[in-house]
Parts: sequence; structure tokens; C-alpha cells
Amino acid sequence: MTTWQGWQHFATTPPLAPPQPGDAPRSTEERLAYHSAFVTVRTPAINTLATQVRTLMLLGRHQQNTARPSLIVTGPAAAGKTTALLEVGRACHLAHTRKHPAPPGRTHQQVPVAYLLVPPGATAKTLAIEFARYLGIPVATRMTQAQITSAVCHTYTQAGVRLVLIDEIHRLNPRTTTGAEAADLLKDLTERIKATFVYTGIDVAATPLFSGIRGAQLAGRASLINCGPLPARHGNTRPFTDLITDMENALDLTQHKTGTLPRHASYLHQRTAGRIGSLARLIRQAAITSICDGTERITKKTLEAIQLDHLAEEASRPRTRQPARTA
Repeated sequence: MTTWQGWQHFATTPPLAPPQPGDAPRSTEERLAYHSAFVTVRTPAINTLATQVRTLMLLGRHQQNTARPSLIVTGPAAAGKTTALLEVGRACHLAHTRKHPAPPGRTHQQVPVAYLLVPPGATAKTLAIEFARYLGIPVATRMTQAQITSAVCHTYTQAGVRLVLIDEIHRLNPRTTTGAEAADLLKDLTERIKATFVYTGIDVAATPLFSGIRGAQLAGRASLINCGPLPARHGNTRPFTDLITDMENALDLTQHKTGTLPRHASYLHQRTAGRIGSLARLIRQAAITSICDGTERITKKTLEAIQLDHLAEEASRPRTRQPARTA
């Protein structure tokens, strides 16, 4: 998805839909493929991010002299940050193309959204090349960073890019010379491209990105959205149980009993530490296992047999009390 063609395919491909009453039964292979990809359940993080992005795009629409306000989505690994980013980007893309369709007889249209990954060990030049690659801007070996940046700013402006999504921002380290130059490049791009920038990364507030002069500039322009684990309870609501219910309703298993997974909400919260990514993997993997072994239902026994990612397994492991030291 880090090229325009790839992003456009993602944004315009209809998302998977749960089975509906009256639908013809899917084959085993179709159901395995369905649970492998699975649906994207609307989460509080997606709702919050969508509202904030919409507001900031309106806020910065006619801003001319300084960088537009931006957003940073932060949180631990497997908390659903990238999923939220992609869903909001897709919604923005579809809303823009509905409002500004291509002229009759033409396939060319504006490019409302750009999605990029910060490469490992990013320098200002490699980051600029990532921006160029997204729109297929030719980059010659002898081109300087300044030349690439100018081509990027001109092309993005001409293409009408309105939202720039940058993932893995925690890979930037402004305390190093190359990291500082890459951070300065992003600041330059936010001032020269008429778009709202949204960044995601792991525990960004605890990284060097918010330290020093460069960090103060970023913190002064960016709002922070914390995409943390879902709590078991929030006031009178149970957001984690609601998420489990939505995921269960999307299953395509012939023998599964509705209500089974919400009854195990406490176990699932302890097992995944409330991380959306870990929960989705656990349920998807259990569904695929149940299809393969012919049981066609998910039980607690099925869930307990699944080995999750190391982060989730470590979080759910009971902590043993260290024996007291004797003198």
C-alpha cells in the first residue's frame, strides 16, 4: 500500500462482510480465506481518530503560512494503531472520490491520501525517496535530497494530496545526525505540502521524538491520540466485551454458539492484556483451527490451545512472587 496503485486497490476494494441470513453457504476454502483476512471491527480508537482527522483537515484547509496541525497515534504494539490509521485513510479516500469523481471518459483523478512507512535507519534522502516512490516520481541516482524534495512537494500539490499517513514514526531518532535531518525533512514537508499529516508509532511520547528543540516543535503542532489496550470496564460500559461480541457476530462457523466468547471476556482480557491485535489473532486462529479439525466452534479449550504472540503470552503469564531474602 506504499504506492498509489496499491493504496487505491486497498481503498476501493469492498471490505469483507460477515455472512448474512439467506446467503449461500461458503466453501471451506472460502471460509478459511475469510477468517484469515477477517473483518475490521469499529473500535473507539477508529472513531476518535476519524473525528480528529476530519476536524483537523477542516481546520487546516485554508491555512497558508505555517504547517497545518497534525496528529500522532501512539500506543503499545498490537493495539490496533495501523488498523485505525488505514480505516480512516480509506474513509477519507472514498469520501473524496465520491465528492470529486473523475471527469467523463477519464480515469485520472486526484490523489487524496498518501500512505508511507518510515524505513529502518531512515535518512532525509531515503525518506524523501519513499515519498517519491508513492506517486512514482522518477528519482535519478545523482539527484540531491533537495531536488527530490522539490519534486515531491510539486507533485503532491499538483495531485491534490490532502492527507498524509506516516506509519512506524518511532523509527526516527532525532538524537542522531541522520535522524535529526529526517525529522527536519518532515517538518519541511508539512509546511510545503497542503495536507494534514498523521503519524503512528509505538509509545511515541517515550521516544526521543518529543525531546529537544525538534521534539518541542513537533509536540507544539501535533495532537496525541493514545491507542492503548481496551479496558475491561469503562464506567458503566464494557468496551472489551463489546469488541468480542462484534467479532463473534462476524464468525462464519457452522456449529458455533452465539454468546460463547463474551462469556469468556475476563479470560480473553487477561490472555491478550486488552490488545486488539492479539485478540483478533486469537479469535481468527481459533476459528481456522475449528474449521480444520471439523468442530466448527470456538470453546475455551480451543482458545487455550492457541499460542499467541510473545508479547501477549508474557503479559498473561502469572507473576510469581520472589522469595524473601534471608539475612
